[in-house]
Amino acid sequence: MKLRGRGARGQATVEFALVLPLVLGLALFIVQVGLVVRDQIMVVNAAREGARTAAVQPLLAEARQSAIDSGALDPQRTTVLMSQGSATVTVTVSYQSTTTVPIIGTLVGDITMSESTTMRSESR
Repeated sequence: MKLRGRGARGQATVEFALVLPLVLGLALFIVQVGLVVRDQIMVVNAAREGARTAAVQPLLAEARQSAIDSGALDPQRTTVLMSQGSATVTVTVSYQSTTTVPIIGTLVGDITMSESTTMRSESR
């Protein structure tokens, strides 16, 4: 009696071994993109909070502290700039986002993101 499919024995294991690195790489890439998007959202929120604080009380130290306190941004990698116009205040937050996911992080490198928000000054 001859068994059918005897030549296909182990084929699923070989296919799995060939596809697994691609699937894991894609999953790591998706996680890294999610972390960078989270950082971008925090930078936008920090710029809004800093501009709101600067619009009410135009002191750079308070605007910077408010921007940093608004999220989980690392103060060592955050830069806050403020400029005042005749009736407006603009706060720009720049942040160096580190890519820490294994393999993908070393391929992509750190990403610098920046956001500016302008609000009408309320202190005048």
